[in-house]
Amino acid sequence: MDRSEFIIVTTIVLFVAFALGWFAYWLLNRFTRVTQSDMSELDRMAQALHEAEETRDAAVWQLRQREDELKGKLNQAEAELSAAMEGLRAARQDAEYMRRRLEETGSG
Repeated sequence: MDRSEFIIVTTIVLFVAFALGWFAYWLLNRFTRVTQSDMSELDRMAQALHEAEETRDAAVWQLRQREDELKGKLNQAEAELSAAMEGLRAARQDAEYMRRRLEETGSG
């Protein structure tokens, strides 16, 4: 093989490699291309996600407000229960004191 044949074979090999690379790039680009409809669908999905996050945040805020309200009512109910139990305890002590006084005066 002389010099000119070697240059021609090398040129053909490089051209075939270039053609295969270009074809592979075109094929890959064709399968991974994002179309306008895909972009609009992604935009719609992003908008729906944003709305869902806003709805979730509003629900969490309302839940926290309701939880605070219920905690306040529970604390109030516990305070009222404690006061009622204290009053009942005092009434029982008074009743026991009166019972003892009646027994003392009745037997004495």
